[in-house]
Amino acid sequence: MSNTFDILTQSRLSELSASPQATERSAFSEFVQETAALTRRLFIQLQRRPSTLVAGIIQPLMWLILFGALFQNAPAGLFGTEQSYAQFLGAGVIVFTAFGGALNAGLPVMFDREFGFLNRLLVAPLVSRFSIVLASSIFIATLSLIQAAVLVGASALMGTRLPGALGLGLMGLIVLLLVLGVTALSLGLAFAMPGHVELIAVIFVVNLPLLFASSALAPLSFMPTWLQWVVSLNPLTHAIEPIRYLYTHADWSFSSPILSAPWGVMTLGGALLALLAFDLVAILSVRGILKRSLA
Repeated sequence: MSNTFDILTQSRLSELSASPQATERSAFSEFVQETAALTRRLFIQLQRRPSTLVAGIIQPLMWLILFGALFQNAPAGLFGTEQSYAQFLGAGVIVFTAFGGALNAGLPVMFDREFGFLNRLLVAPLVSRFSIVLASSIFIATLSLIQAAVLVGASALMGTRLPGALGLGLMGLIVLLLVLGVTALSLGLAFAMPGHVELIAVIFVVNLPLLFASSALAPLSFMPTWLQWVVSLNPLTHAIEPIRYLYTHADWSFSSPILSAPWGVMTLGGALLALLAFDLVAILSVRGILKRSLA
């Protein structure tokens, strides 16, 4: 960690005392350099202690295999289509894995706060302290995409039809939209909570209830009306249903209906707009906290 701090400090100080040509570099390129250095630090930590990534892949695979086998003998068509329950569960496991990783995004920042490394960064001559937040977001988004790719491959081995290249790209976009909003909220909590114990408590309280209040494990038609309202407003459902639709429909468009909610029909394009709105609300909600903490 100290190496990263030294690199950032020496880089900035050398620019201040360098030739006029060097000092004319744009602030944007310096911001990119800072963000790249901080992101590299997180990947070095992951390389030295890869257990987080390994566990983040093994756990959803176990969900997919074991939980998918739970309803193996259920009648075909029980879950709305001819797909098996394991195939039905695939979209939910992909989204929930990305959600869990993003929800934990604030923990490294919280540990940096508690061990004093964040204070060293805050007094370093950074061009923008927003690079600290952006580096964490890039790191979490990359991990989420790696986990999603492994799960998509595992689903294919279990007999699930893969979407086309465009469909796979759209699935990646959906995962990124969800990760962006949840990561923003987690980073905001990391700066607002007094310590990692409180942050972990919030993560535990939020994690499983949001899973059960989504369409990850069962279709909306299985649920009572009041729960259908909750599930249809849950951002996890807005990510799960489009991915599930892409898995089961080779021909799709943004006007394709993907969810019959109590308040109306949600289309594929509507789900993307709902995720964008979620990101906007999440970023605006934590903007003040981040601004005060990084000032």
